Amino acid sequence: MADTTDFLNADDEQAIIAAIQQAEKNTSGEIRIHIENESEKPPLERAQEVFHVLGMDATTARNGVLFYIGINTRTFAIIGDEGIDKAVESDFWDCTKDVVLSHFKENRIKEGLVEGILRAGDRLKQYFPFSDDDKNELPDTISRG
Repeated sequence: MADTTDFLNADDEQAIIAAIQQAEKNTSGEIRIHIENESEKPPLERAQEVFHVLGMDATTARNGVLFYIGINTRTFAIIGDEGIDKAVESDFWDCTKDVVLSHFKENRIKEGLVEGILRAGDRLKQYFPFSDDDKNELPDTISRG
């Protein structure tokens, strides 16, 4: 069984946090990463639970994004809050998910997350552009379960 603290090294974690901060310079969207060992629930269902537990559904514009990873079950999901879902096309996350998964298949976790985060931020800025009065409503750190 993998340990969530061993899944990414300190340099990888800092690169991912830097990608979140970079992405959020262009959008009011709030991006988080959650890593846990496993869940008996399907990844989208579990991601929705984690989304709520992390308070991601409490942002002003309802524009939070969660990248969920189940280590032992080798599962992954990206979900956005209802503000995003109302504004974007139904396949909005598909290209981001595909990029992340292509890296994951080559065991390049950091690269997949960094590229996915930056792509998500770039795509979100069309619908939720950054403004000078934006506040960082959610921590940029990686959460673990």
